[in-house]
Amino acid sequence: MIVWINGAFGSGKTTLVEEVRKRRPEALVFDPETVGFVLREIVAPSTGDFQDLRLWRRQVASLAVGLVEEHRRPVLVPMTLVEPRYVAEIFGALKAAGIASHHYFLDASEEVLVRRIDGRSFTPDAPEQDERVRAWCKSRIDACRAARATLPDDTTFLDAESTPAELADEVLSRTPGL
Repeated sequence: MIVWINGAFGSGKTTLVEEVRKRRPEALVFDPETVGFVLREIVAPSTGDFQDLRLWRRQVASLAVGLVEEHRRPVLVPMTLVEPRYVAEIFGALKAAGIASHHYFLDASEEVLVRRIDGRSFTPDAPEQDERVRAWCKSRIDACRAARATLPDDTTFLDAESTPAELADEVLSRTPGL
């Protein structure tokens, strides 16, 4: 089974996955961003966003399927994924492989997202880079919030302003077998 935790940058995806993992230590954590970092070292996406690389989407789906098939453990995936074609492509590949998936979207106001993004440090030794990353994350807030209307019908929306413990309780209660 795959539990995909989606939402805008700053919504708390990684924090929620860490909280669920504390309660289900047998679960694997797969962050598709690492696939993007590897690919960016090989080929620079013309748009600057590794999700625009078809290879990224294929590798993410393939690796998620492989982790479930080979390890027979739940896989927790914290990743912003809001482009409708990419959502359909990745979740379609999971479904075609017969992998049960549960899709959660952490919903937060723009004010909360901006505050959380501003409070993060991405590259502590490179303040200029840190600010560029923050600006990029903020530039994606509108698209992430607008995507709520285009996500699959089986997406479960969670209030990102709840505590990580409350959110983990909700994910665990809504995900049979996790």
